[in-house]
Amino acid sequence: MQGHVVITGATGVIGGELALKLIVRGEKVVVFARSPESAASKIPGAAGYVKWDSSMDRGEWTGFISGAKAIIHLAGKPLLESRWSEEHKAECYDSRILGTRHIVSAIAGAVEKPQVFISSSAIGYYGSFASCSDTPEVAESGKEGTDFLAKICFDWEKEALAAEKSGVRLVLLRTGIVLSTRGGMLQKMLTPFTFFLGGPIGSGLQCISWIHVDDEIACIIEALDNPAYRGPINMVSPQPVSMKEFARTLGVVLGRPSLLPVPKLAVQLLLGEGGEYAVQGQRVKPVFLQKQGFSFSYPTLSDALGDLIAHKK
Repeated sequence: MQGHVVITGATGVIGGELALKLIVRGEKVVVFARSPESAASKIPGAAGYVKWDSSMDRGEWTGFISGAKAIIHLAGKPLLESRWSEEHKAECYDSRILGTRHIVSAIAGAVEKPQVFISSSAIGYYGSFASCSDTPEVAESGKEGTDFLAKICFDWEKEALAAEKSGVRLVLLRTGIVLSTRGGMLQKMLTPFTFFLGGPIGSGLQCISWIHVDDEIACIIEALDNPAYRGPINMVSPQPVSMKEFARTLGVVLGRPSLLPVPKLAVQLLLGEGGEYAVQGQRVKPVFLQKQGFSFSYPTLSDALGDLIAHKK
């Protein structure tokens, strides 16, 4: 197979929508998945479904790296879906570091190198802060943080950077909080708001650097098509907000009050150490995207939430 697009993490919210959009536009999409059968049921119409997970340093999957138009690597164990333990932290770290390392190794060994390697990262790279007032505004040139999430992102990107030695264009997706009603922070907040129990999480002072799922996917497709896209790219809207403002806007869109904050202690009881990160944030600006003239379909939070709630995206 030649000129195909490999996607890992295609059964997630972002990867699934991306895969379907690429299939519709005529791309030969090859899905790497832990369960190819499950992936086939969720993402019909792909050119192939191949067994892969982050622990596999070789196998049938390596044959699909050579001749690929692109490798879009989105896979990684969800960080805040369960209570943190040392085992959970190690699994989250290894799923990102080892998976990326194995793919880069396969790229190095490919007879015909992919044109571009698009690899996930996150704005956690810059570290986490408790309030917007003490959160520096950061562009892609910002320094890495010192906490656990920053270490994951830094080491993750370090593994991906090795792909450049093979002459492959590299894009690092430093993604913020992706808004979707099908997963992530917004989905979790919808239920209490529905029952008039909604409010900000934690102090409400932390900065939320967010992006509508459709804009996230549009950015990735632009990175696939446009050779000017390379290096780290902050995948966030131009207008970060405080958690208090986020909750207030969500309440207005839903026609519900935003009066009952979720205490930090409750989040920590649910997530353990991970709760500390759930009540912190970053104030990140999409400087690269703005310089490239990328047009956000949903640059304001009210427009983004209004669209998501109305269409259940």
